Amino acid sequence: MTTKEFYIDCDGIRLHSKLDRPDDSPKGPLCILIHGFTGHMEEDHIIAAQKAMNDCGISVLRAEMYGHGGSDGDFKDHTLYKWVTNALAVVDYAKKLDFVTDLYLCGHSQGGLLTMLIGGMRRDDLKAILPLSPAWMIPEGARSGNLLGMPFDPLHIPETLVNDELELSGDYIRVAQTIHVEDEIARYDGPVLIVHGDDDEAVPYIYGQKAAELYQNAKLVTIHGDDHCYTRHPDEMADAIRAFFSE
Repeated sequence: MTTKEFYIDCDGIRLHSKLDRPDDSPKGPLCILIHGFTGHMEEDHIIAAQKAMNDCGISVLRAEMYGHGGSDGDFKDHTLYKWVTNALAVVDYAKKLDFVTDLYLCGHSQGGLLTMLIGGMRRDDLKAILPLSPAWMIPEGARSGNLLGMPFDPLHIPETLVNDELELSGDYIRVAQTIHVEDEIARYDGPVLIVHGDDDEAVPYIYGQKAAELYQNAKLVTIHGDDHCYTRHPDEMADAIRAFFSE
């Protein structure tokens, strides 16, 4: 196993990244792996997913999005548009790596939402996508006026959205209101693996079920009794990824 740490440039924004390669073989598949809202690349569930892919001979490019982890930008100023631009830059970077044969994309929570969006946008580049506990209810919540348990007037968006733990710019809401994930779901016809705990406290399990129904070629793996970050049964989440890549 080799790990390289570096930054990927996205219009002057540095995206903190790590490339984990299972061996020194000259060619092979690669999966881009993206954390969720408030997350980073070293979280236990992200590492578990990375190791599961490495076990299958897949290199993993972990990338932290704007305002998260070691990347540039302030958390409160991040938006889904910024994340989409970041992810497109990471895909472009990965495509230029001389050892990459097939390219995959995996993301957790808001990173799962991002995976669904980029899947539709870059359908010709991605052999499969893996949304984990995908938080694709975020645009719906932004339009209805309740996000992260914080109510607001969706027609008169506040300049900031604040609770006891975090602060977001109103632009996060404004951007999210414009996004319709179903459009990108319809564009993507490749294989999709959705892994979702049915005791998810952050993203209701029904969103995993609904996504699996809407995709043309999706498999939903339910982790019974597990939460948003698979803290109760991390091995089952990892096993689902291994099984997907071993088929």
